[in-house]
Amino acid sequence: MKNSILNQYNRVIWLIAVFLVSAPLLLRAQKQSLSLQQAIEQAKARNRELRIDSLNVHKSRQQTAITHGLLMPNISLTGQFQHYFQRPVFFGLNTNPSSEKIDYARIGGEDLAGAQVSLVQPIYNSGTKHEIKRRGLLEKQSQLYYREKEIDVVARVKQNYVQLLVLNERLKLQKESILRNKKALADASSLLAQGRALRVDTLRAYTSVKNLEPDVLRLTYALQISQQQLRVLLGDVSETEYNLSDSLQLNPADSIPSENSTYHLSIHQRPDLQILTLNKEINDREIELYRSARLPVVNFVSQYQLQTQTNQFRFGNAGYPPVFYAGIQFSIPLFSGMQHINRIALGKIERQQADIVYNNAQEQLKSEVKQILATLVETSERIKTQQNVSETAELSYSIVKYRYEKGVASRLELTDAEFALTTAKSNYLEAVFDYLSAKIELDRTTGKAEEDL
Repeated sequence: MKNSILNQYNRVIWLIAVFLVSAPLLLRAQKQSLSLQQAIEQAKARNRELRIDSLNVHKSRQQTAITHGLLMPNISLTGQFQHYFQRPVFFGLNTNPSSEKIDYARIGGEDLAGAQVSLVQPIYNSGTKHEIKRRGLLEKQSQLYYREKEIDVVARVKQNYVQLLVLNERLKLQKESILRNKKALADASSLLAQGRALRVDTLRAYTSVKNLEPDVLRLTYALQISQQQLRVLLGDVSETEYNLSDSLQLNPADSIPSENSTYHLSIHQRPDLQILTLNKEINDREIELYRSARLPVVNFVSQYQLQTQTNQFRFGNAGYPPVFYAGIQFSIPLFSGMQHINRIALGKIERQQADIVYNNAQEQLKSEVKQILATLVETSERIKTQQNVSETAELSYSIVKYRYEKGVASRLELTDAEFALTTAKSNYLEAVFDYLSAKIELDRTTGKAEEDL
């Protein structure tokens, strides 16, 4: 009976150990189908960089709300209690004016208490108005920073997705090439055994196979790294392996926009250029804020106060005379060591800098648009050429393979035809990748984040 219980216990321990060892492997082996649109939506919701910028937007809103509080009344309640071990001294009780000694007396109670309710209501402060407008512009600027980061993250997700598609296709192409070369190696070995082929043909086929195998390993590692980069962009902390549901294809209806329309679209839609425009408005508000510092500040002030004095802590028998007042308080700056004038001059310099930075960004945008559109034109033409070359190479390989099987073509001709086919398909994939990358960069340049590939 004891042996049976012990065996059952050991079996449970063994099952737990197997589960603990295999659980990480099972989690690591999880696969998930992922479309490009799903990847973009997940990145917008979970990307860490976007979440940081989103919190910056909330921070800016709170700072704007704090600034609006400058227009609201400031109400405070204060109280105090004091116990005098020696009562307060009052001087000036001289009965003899000719005496140099000033008499004094200790009056009042040992225990003093009081409470005040104070109110300060701003009536006129020109600086507050300009500060509120400036904070509103800064809040809008934080939203534009978030939009800029969102466009950047979406572009990186697209780029990574396309890279994964191309790497999968190149790995598939490389494996097909290895299979063709292995078949050629098997044929060469068989013919060599029959005495119908030279040993050099077998060695050439063997060398071709071994030369292709490192590329498979390189592409496999590149896929793993690209998968990890995609998980980081999507904010995925698991070891999920994504199976891409979209395919690598081109839209024949795509047209390359004109340079002029692309430039004007970028001017109106790019968040970074809108941020530069806002910087000029913020500088204007800061100049007005510096100027308003020379204007008077007017507040309505009021206070209600209760105070009492007593001895031996007998506050129940003490009197509580109230004091209440209300009035207008104003402050007029007369001289501040030339600080206001120098701050205004500083604001004007920063405004000039903002103009130069914006104009420089516009000129750089023209060059950027021209380069991207030139890349699109070049890659689209290269795709057409490489597609034709790929079809020709495939047809050539079929013909040479047929001639080789009939004993008309040599092994060297078949090897060259296979290499030309693999190279042509690889060049086509490279052209497609370059074209789609240029399209992604065009969307980034024009401030688009929702366009499909």
